[in-house]
Amino acid sequence: MTKPITDNEKTIESESIENSRAPLLDHLFELRRRLIFAILAIIIGFGICLFFVRPIFDLLVLPFESAIANVSADLIAQGKPELEGDLIYTQVLEFFFVKLKLALFGGLILSFPIIAYQIYRFVAPGLYKNERGAFLPYLVISPLLFIAGASLVFFYIFPFVLEFGLRQQQAFANGATVSLLPKVSEYLSLATTMFLAFGLSFQLPIILSLLGRAGIVSSSALKKGRRYAIVGIAAFAAFVTPPDPITQIALGGAIYLLYEISIISVKLIEKKRIKDE
Repeated sequence: MTKPITDNEKTIESESIENSRAPLLDHLFELRRRLIFAILAIIIGFGICLFFVRPIFDLLVLPFESAIANVSADLIAQGKPELEGDLIYTQVLEFFFVKLKLALFGGLILSFPIIAYQIYRFVAPGLYKNERGAFLPYLVISPLLFIAGASLVFFYIFPFVLEFGLRQQQAFANGATVSLLPKVSEYLSLATTMFLAFGLSFQLPIILSLLGRAGIVSSSALKKGRRYAIVGIAAFAAFVTPPDPITQIALGGAIYLLYEISIISVKLIEKKRIKDE
């Protein structure tokens, strides 16, 4: 026979439900607060970049100008006319929306440290003191790795891709030519895609190191999964880069190098954990 529930037991049960609900609401309120700060940071960054959108666009066009100069120098040496190197737009408001997208892209990059700090402040209460100290260096290293990836694109990969594309132009015997007339929206899309692809790919050591610190992955598992990692890296590089093997090999090679660095980083974390224990 089932024992009837007394009023005191009902009261205790309802209080436990309310107590468990209160921390959940506190976490949701804290999450909303951090999201508001992150969104405000993006809006402020967007406003700043919108004010300086022309210098930012001039900066992004530098690889294109460098590629034009290199190809034109070779054409002049061959006695041919140099390239004009214009960027065009075919819709009335296309360039205006390009500027808005560029300002948003710059705002996201500019506000990234604040967004990362808000993520840290949200998860910090659930971490031990030593874990908080271990988490903080990643907030500094992550933007530096993103800048390293974007710089690799800006100074080496992107100019090479543009120069390779410009050299595909040719003239026929009847005077007709196959000329490149890049749209400004497509140029910006290609530039931002490559910057994000390389910048985010350079976060791989951070992600795997954090997973290793949490005990989710191990250095031995990463070593055993090399063949699968190579396949995944190749698929990712083919998906996010233009359809040319040079860029894909460059991105894939960089990610695989970072994968090997991640194995070393996780191994060091494991050694430190064993030493502490």
